[in-house]
Amino acid sequence: MANDRYPRNVKLKDGSNVTLRLMTPEDGAAIRAFAAKLAPDDLLFLRIDITSEAGVEEWIANLKKGNNLSILAFDGAELAGYASVNRNSAGWTRRVGEIRINIAPERRGSGLGGILTAEVFDLGRAAGLRKLTAQMTPDQAGARAVFEHLGFQPEALLADWVEDRNGRTRDLLVMSYDLDGFTDRIDEPLKG
Repeated sequence: MANDRYPRNVKLKDGSNVTLRLMTPEDGAAIRAFAAKLAPDDLLFLRIDITSEAGVEEWIANLKKGNNLSILAFDGAELAGYASVNRNSAGWTRRVGEIRINIAPERRGSGLGGILTAEVFDLGRAAGLRKLTAQMTPDQAGARAVFEHLGFQPEALLADWVEDRNGRTRDLLVMSYDLDGFTDRIDEPLKG
């Protein structure tokens, strides 16, 4: 499946290179170091706390169970970003995966997000998924624009569904993409 594609080097639009590879259980320290450099707003709505050892261990446990496939992008020994597709273990949603992407602030705008998104689309299809979802707050305009450019459609707006670290509730936007109708839109350049 995907193992024959990785590791591999890719050139970003800013001229730099990163190495893409599948995440392994040995990547916990790199994930925590990456998280330590993120701004508080970048950590607000992550499903697990990747700044904590327990949170990263939960991610690794899901990886081992096959509920998560993750691609990491390294600049040398430093993690520059990741993308993952996560499945719920409930049988009735086994063909739906949620994608999560996080890019180091200094790498945003380099094209890395688009590359990782294309990779995670391929992983989702290879895993037999039929639909991908992405979740964000409506005020995350940049993230929403990227997903709309890729062809994701809004599915639901859930009022006061999530709570930030300060206890303030926020709406949650759920977007989806039907992989059965997958096109190569992900190869088009992202704007912004």
